[in-house]
Amino acid sequence: MLQYLTQQRTDLTIDKLRSLIDAKKQKIGAGYLTEQGALFLVAADLGISLDQQRSPLRIGDLYVGAKDVTLYGRILTIYSPREFARKDNLETIKNRTMVIYDDQSTIKIKLWDNMVQVPDEMGFRPGDMIKLSKGYVKSGLDGKPFINVGMDCQLEKTNEAPSEIPDLDAMTRTIENVGSPLDNIIIEGYVRSNPRMSDYRDSRGGMSKSLQLQLFNEDGTKSLRTIIWNVSEIRLPKVFRIGSKIRLIGVRIKSGNPQYGNGDFEIHGDEGTVLSTPQEQTDIETMTLRLVSIGSNTADDRLISLGLLGDGKLVSVIIDKALVPNNMTSGSIIECVPSRIFGTNLTLTLNDSYIRMLDEGTPFPSALDCQTKISDVVASNMPYIIEAIVLQHPNTTQINTRNNEMIEMTDTLIGDDSGEIRLLGWRDLGHNINSLTLGDRIRIIGAIASNGLQGTPEITLKPYSSITKINSKI
Repeated sequence: MLQYLTQQRTDLTIDKLRSLIDAKKQKIGAGYLTEQGALFLVAADLGISLDQQRSPLRIGDLYVGAKDVTLYGRILTIYSPREFARKDNLETIKNRTMVIYDDQSTIKIKLWDNMVQVPDEMGFRPGDMIKLSKGYVKSGLDGKPFINVGMDCQLEKTNEAPSEIPDLDAMTRTIENVGSPLDNIIIEGYVRSNPRMSDYRDSRGGMSKSLQLQLFNEDGTKSLRTIIWNVSEIRLPKVFRIGSKIRLIGVRIKSGNPQYGNGDFEIHGDEGTVLSTPQEQTDIETMTLRLVSIGSNTADDRLISLGLLGDGKLVSVIIDKALVPNNMTSGSIIECVPSRIFGTNLTLTLNDSYIRMLDEGTPFPSALDCQTKISDVVASNMPYIIEAIVLQHPNTTQINTRNNEMIEMTDTLIGDDSGEIRLLGWRDLGHNINSLTLGDRIRIIGAIASNGLQGTPEITLKPYSSITKINSKI
């Protein structure tokens, strides 16, 4: 505001204005005015209006209390609408958040009531240049300013904005450029391990999903743990393969948690984060695979299975029960068009997938061709097939989770001619391990490896996993 006044009156300096502010505060009396409030009165004395509605501002010029703001910026992220009820009369209110940026700063825009639908009606997308008129600036709970957008405000796409506002490509960083905490950035990298979706309980007590992955630089020498909270699968690309180059729009960099990594920085996003691929594949080709294990049904009536591709890779396959052929069993060969490919996870839904059984004589690899020795097992989200001998009697213990829930965990030790490894089963999956006895020779299909408390790999059963006794115990 001081700079704005000096631009209107070349005879004024910053120091002169500060003297005028101090004099005004002394005249009015202590405890009645802030420096900013005194500046409004000084500006009026000088005949200068701080109503800047006819002069577009930069984001960095905004201050809490500014009214009739006109601003240009590019859209970084657009959040989904939210509804909540007032405490006084339980009236339902809608709001929505957008984040825009210019060449130096970012700011949140809060849309209310009927303005909530404007981004959809106008077809707004990240990277679009917009003009905002008649907004006003308030202070958020974090003390940072944001622009409130009510019925009198206008939002529109424009080509008249200042040329110095960069596009999304110019704003994009790489893993090598991360060296400090940052907010509202765009970062690009490569997915070199299987991404993972997890359920968690959010701050409101509801269940949400998070996407977790490692984002690598191009040559694979540096990676950052990446978590997108409250993620919606609808906003994810339909094809998300290992090795994909991805861009995350609207994330922040924070210090890492040594418990989950090397203590380096981490990438965190939320429901407004956009995950895209530079050459996003929208059409999924027909795939052929052998079902090597068929597991349990999910709560939403889907069948969790394990499939073997023609190149010998294992994938999890989630199929709507309504799509499942009557004669489909473990060992069946199927042809399908998934609705989504997510790392090594395939999803087949009723409305946009296809599946048919192939003749049993169709040439295709067997699960026996894809076994792994225990010494070659490494922590990853890739399913393994292992033949081994049970070396200890199974043991079941009660575990208290972070949510104060008591659950069962069953474990045993298995080994082959290359080494030994711990086998775990949580909740009902532990029953598969409890049925084993010392000396059994078994084949485990679809176990996932992770690092245990001692830092050594251990394997855990999944809903699609199976254990078969392949002969009598030795």
